[in-house]
Amino acid sequence: MSPLSQSEDTAYTLNDAVGLRSAVNRIVHDTPLTDIHTHLYAPAFRDLLLWGVDDLLTYHYLIAEFFRLSDMPYGQFWALDKTGQADAIWQTLFIENAPLSEACRGVLTALHRLGLDTSSRSLADYRAWFAEQDAAEHVSRVFQVAGIQSAVMTNDPFDDTERAVWENGYEADPRFHGVLRIDPLLNDWQSARPKLAAGGYRVSYTLDAETLSEIRRFLNTWAERFNALYMAVSLPPDFAYPEDSARATILRECVLPVARERNIPFAMMIGVTRQVNPALRLAGDGVGSASLGPVERLCAGFPDNKFMVTMLARENQHALCVVARKFRNLLVFGCWWFLNNPSLIEEMTRMRIEMLGPSIIPQHSDARVLDQVIYKWAHSREIITRVLRHKYADLLETGWVVRESEIKRDVEALLGGNFWRFVKG
Repeated sequence: MSPLSQSEDTAYTLNDAVGLRSAVNRIVHDTPLTDIHTHLYAPAFRDLLLWGVDDLLTYHYLIAEFFRLSDMPYGQFWALDKTGQADAIWQTLFIENAPLSEACRGVLTALHRLGLDTSSRSLADYRAWFAEQDAAEHVSRVFQVAGIQSAVMTNDPFDDTERAVWENGYEADPRFHGVLRIDPLLNDWQSARPKLAAGGYRVSYTLDAETLSEIRRFLNTWAERFNALYMAVSLPPDFAYPEDSARATILRECVLPVARERNIPFAMMIGVTRQVNPALRLAGDGVGSASLGPVERLCAGFPDNKFMVTMLARENQHALCVVARKFRNLLVFGCWWFLNNPSLIEEMTRMRIEMLGPSIIPQHSDARVLDQVIYKWAHSREIITRVLRHKYADLLETGWVVRESEIKRDVEALLGGNFWRFVKG
């Protein structure tokens, strides 16, 4: 976005607070963004790209909510095909009950902004509309509606289906950027080792010198293939560093050296407790509060590495901001998973800006279904606008003059500029 000329660069004072609010609203809603963490795929990945109303309705947020309001046995639900599951969820959450939750409202926001008549409550009509769409064209449409320039994928070399696409000559789609996701490598080395061995890597269960060297070769190979902007892992609440474990050894001897050599960040998403209710399958994960000590020790112990961190428990958000104030090699990002609710997003965004200024990434979609980015960004832009209006108004109260070019600068940083500077710096 080109800077404003001096004559166009409106200066707002306390006497023009209304104009300031209007400018912030316009700029936040008009600024294209980079969605720095999603679970979306380019159309070339075919069935891995989820989109359409049935995928929206069978997302794990809504599945968990469905079982709160339905007496259907778990086994009966899982025996249904996707259409049958979507029918059950629609009937229970949208027809028999008001769709008041953020997940339900999000489905309606996405449908509405795509031009569908939500007042009709006609699931058949919505399915018919999506059936007429071309996947690649729909990606462009959704990105335009959401104001997204590009999205960062989550790419897993341990997933057989995805790996086959990369190995068979994936042609890069400029709308999508790659990331190397390494959860099995760090969280379950005993299960990950056979995958590496099958790929021709000389690895043993013992983390000897050759095995560590081969893990580094594996990371470099896939980071290069993905053109990965960063490496990422989801970690449990009891994540510790340092400790005597395979995870700590691989992190210290392999992940951090490769990230440093390639000048890419290591992203940690901390706080998920896996399968607290296995009957819910993907919807069965929970949350736990974590210690910030490992993050502090990693940032201090590896000052030449770059770290990105988001945490799942509300209780961890203040401490994370404090750590970020101490380490400039740490970038705080997003309101993850159970925190993706308007009241919590606003609380966290206000706190982060009050403590860290505009040096954060306030949001990422974490979307698994393409159409979700519409509602996640529509709802988040409203909150970011509200927070910034208040913060700039606070400046006016001090006699400070706020220029429109400065608002544009700050918003561009928050919606992607900070990320790109951190990644490329």
